[in-house]
Amino acid sequence: MSIFNVELKKVVDDTYDIEIGYNLSDTLVSDLENGLAGKIKKFAVITDTNVRDPYALPICEKIKHAGYSVDLFVFPAGEKSKSRETKAKIEDAMLKKGYRRDCCIIAVGGGVVTDLSGFIAGTYGRGVPFINYATTLLAAADASVGGKTAIDTPLATNTIGLFNQPQKVYIDIAAWKTLPQRQMASGMAETIKHACLGSEDMFEFIEENLDDIYSFKKFACEYIAENNCRIKYNVVMKDEREAGLRETLNLGHTVGRAIETVSDYKLLHGEALSIGMAAQALMSARLGYMSEEQAERVIKLYERAGLPTRIPDYIDREELVKKLYTDKKVRDGKLRFVLQKGIGATVEFAPGVYAKPIEESLAREIIMEL
Repeated sequence: MSIFNVELKKVVDDTYDIEIGYNLSDTLVSDLENGLAGKIKKFAVITDTNVRDPYALPICEKIKHAGYSVDLFVFPAGEKSKSRETKAKIEDAMLKKGYRRDCCIIAVGGGVVTDLSGFIAGTYGRGVPFINYATTLLAAADASVGGKTAIDTPLATNTIGLFNQPQKVYIDIAAWKTLPQRQMASGMAETIKHACLGSEDMFEFIEENLDDIYSFKKFACEYIAENNCRIKYNVVMKDEREAGLRETLNLGHTVGRAIETVSDYKLLHGEALSIGMAAQALMSARLGYMSEEQAERVIKLYERAGLPTRIPDYIDREELVKKLYTDKKVRDGKLRFVLQKGIGATVEFAPGVYAKPIEESLAREIIMEL
């Protein structure tokens, strides 16, 4: 018997820029002309049916006018499209159009588009570069930093995917004005979550300036866009692969993701997260990590943002409790929750440990209260 040692040491620089601004499509094309995607001349623009006409089609025309080859790949809008089936359909369509390894993917849209496109980019041709052009507050808050890409299945959300960093991210604040109020509120759910886990100052800013955010005042929108990125970056740069600290970004998601799935996606991601944040705030207060007054502040801010904090009557509570066990933080069959420490921090239960095993009885008790 013999052993042949394959020595393979990697030094990878995944640095990229996030550009926050208004009407950034011309900037995107200029960056391509200046080498953002290297020598690549063939671009696959991936988007959904909501974003196709107002943003993706004009971007395609500008890329084409600059002398590049470009095709548009569109899937039905909504969380249900973040699936194996959609991924396969887009991949097959790209293959039929002759896309190989000498291409770059440009994701234009919200979080579903960027999650799905980043996953496709990571596996297509064993990996091609991609760029995110975020048109929603939710994408700006949740998909701008970190490189987590994934799909959902009927059994669980975001458990099949990979870490894949983009070439660049564009956050187009001007696009927020075209969002329905419900979608804007959904994005605020992740934004408030970031404040809850990373910045009491940001939390207070949102409390004081929520109306200015919803009326698209420049100072308010730029503040939340920049601070969403800063808070995520401060976590991700220390724990890119979710070995510990990065689990804090999952605050509120144990119950939130379960509700989203059990509702059959009648609830938007941010709406389900809002209920999940209410659940974890109650749990944190029950366990003594935050005061009841602080928990009430969190719940009231979500309600002021136009988001639900109670579980809809049509959701089966027992089915919801069972669905908690599909959460990616579950270890050895035990539920684990990330919990707030006051406002602006999370609890570190032991060095490098940010999720606490919770008895099902307590989780059920909180769910029944909501």
